[in-house]
Amino acid sequence: MVRTPLTPEERLRGERLGALLRAARGERSMAAVAASAGISAETLRKIETGRAPTPAFFTVAALAGALGLSLDEILGRCAAERAGASAETPAPVPAVVSTSAPLIA
Repeated sequence: MVRTPLTPEERLRGERLGALLRAARGERSMAAVAASAGISAETLRKIETGRAPTPAFFTVAALAGALGLSLDEILGRCAAERAGASAETPAPVPAVVSTSAPLIA
């Protein structure tokens, strides 16, 4: 199976994620944070340096827990910029439509 190349936007989002995680880690060692999250230090290194710009959801969730970050904060600071919004401005969360009730036009 051939993987579709990442877009420049996806690469930039991965770089922002890596920078956020590195800043949140602070003085803690990479090995300690990785162990706390249940991942390898090499995986954390790849994410922090942008070499793994699209880590699995549960990897990001585990790192968020280990670093005391919320997933909302990560999304807001790492999501692609939209219509003039800065990287610090969280993107709006789309409304969830229930499929159990009929939609009224």
